Amino acid sequence: MIVVEPKVLSVNVTAVVHEGEWTGDVGRTGIDKRSIEGPVLASNNSLMGDVVADRKSHGGYDKAVYAYACEDVAWWEGELGVSIDPGRFGENLTTQGIDVTHAVIGERWRVGTTILEVSEPRIPCRVFAGFWNRPDLVKVFTKAGRPGAYLRIVQEGQIERGDEIATVHRPVHGITISDLFAAKAGERSRIADIATVPDVSERIREWAQRILETMN
Repeated sequence: MIVVEPKVLSVNVTAVVHEGEWTGDVGRTGIDKRSIEGPVLASNNSLMGDVVADRKSHGGYDKAVYAYACEDVAWWEGELGVSIDPGRFGENLTTQGIDVTHAVIGERWRVGTTILEVSEPRIPCRVFAGFWNRPDLVKVFTKAGRPGAYLRIVQEGQIERGDEIATVHRPVHGITISDLFAAKAGERSRIADIATVPDVSERIREWAQRILETMN
């Protein structure tokens, strides 16, 4: 069995800010991210050069950086029969050798000179579907269960292609990106745990508590 060391395959930031009907309520989006060379500063809840147009839905402390695994990209290439470039999912970091989908909420990675913390899954929206020009993409992406992970920047620093990804902390509660994504899609078996885990964002915790109230 070949062991692949976890690393960053590509660092991606916004290349083109798109405008148009499909770009949502803000009327513009920075989802079109492409690979860049050299170190990139991760600070102030973003990567330098990246654009977050809809700050109500994206960006901020809990959604500072978005990671997507090349293994999931390869799955999509087989599923869709197309070649997919780094950044096409709107991800800032295209990773290799680390199971992003089953990363534990609150898990911390040392990447370059930064420390990043797994926070929540990406929930697909109509802007994502519009960027891909696939009206059914929200449904297809949800069914696939390969959401990628948003990351908090808990130690500012620089990241570049080829940087090792080292897991330096993993909480014992066991709630993963996959668990939270499934809960947002309607699975309720772990909703009580999600409502009490300190590593989830306040917004997610309040959402889970509201769901629990409707179930009681």
